[in-house]
Amino acid sequence: MKDTLMVIGEALIDFTPTKQGVLLKDVCAFTKHCGGAPINIAAAAAKLGAHSKVLTQVGADAFGDFILETLSQCQVDITAVKRTKQYPTALAFVALDEKGNRDFTFYRNPCADLYLSAEDITAPMFQDCGILHFCSVDLVDSPMKQAHFKAIQLAKEQGAIISFDPNVRLPLWNSKEDCKNTILEFAPYADILKISDDELFFLTGQKDCEQVFTIFPNASIILLTCGEQGSYLITKEYHLYEKPIPVKAIDTTGAGDAFAAAFLYQLLRDGISREQLSLLPKDILQVYLRFSNAYAADSTTKHGAVHAMATIQEFHTFLQKCHISNVLISES
Repeated sequence: MKDTLMVIGEALIDFTPTKQGVLLKDVCAFTKHCGGAPINIAAAAAKLGAHSKVLTQVGADAFGDFILETLSQCQVDITAVKRTKQYPTALAFVALDEKGNRDFTFYRNPCADLYLSAEDITAPMFQDCGILHFCSVDLVDSPMKQAHFKAIQLAKEQGAIISFDPNVRLPLWNSKEDCKNTILEFAPYADILKISDDELFFLTGQKDCEQVFTIFPNASIILLTCGEQGSYLITKEYHLYEKPIPVKAIDTTGAGDAFAAAFLYQLLRDGISREQLSLLPKDILQVYLRFSNAYAADSTTKHGAVHAMATIQEFHTFLQKCHISNVLISES
């Protein structure tokens, strides 16, 4: 059974301030967290109960040790993670405003994950792959970009679902156009596209989700997250919405990753194949969206990304506290 969520991409350390509402230049103390969108998604899915596996490279340094230890504690498969002495593990410093919104400063050129190569990606890695998820941060011109092409090819040969979250981080690109063109180059490979309203506007110049399939015609499902405005699930047949859940957000780092992980987890839990994606009934899709929307909201009530991702039992408690019903829960 192809029941593994595989992720490929960046692995880094997020340094978040111990006090919110302070400019990065004025922060006196930070707390380190395991980060990188693919890492966050693998960890969240594993904490929910899925089998997840990471394809990346980290430095042979203390930060790389910390990432691998954190993933192991979350029961993530790290057998495909490479180590290198040539390049360091990437770092990101994050400033948080009073609402938990973020501002990033990155130290990652060069860094270990950018130098995972296509030669490091082999067919046996994908034997159990049900879903491959990737983002755009590691699609800059690097060996890792070519590794993504190969991973997508091998996953498709196994019949896996391909999931893509652009996760735009403009400071990491040479130009806005370079970022935009690369994302649009990879988007046609995706069966599932998870995108924020700001990213949709950046890529298309519009926020009209009604026309989204004219821009991304190859996708079966588009997940549109709109922060405090809620979230949408769009197919060529349905246009579904979930209103935001009122919580006191203290850190939005990884909220979009939590949303994506929750959605992909449900597909694996229910054994949904690539062929079934476009055939899922409206009521099931609405439940998937409600689950993902709530899981993302819960993640914003805690600091960090991986640490903020709830186990299935913790999430069940959150749902009860918020009086959210009609969400399928499996505690396997």
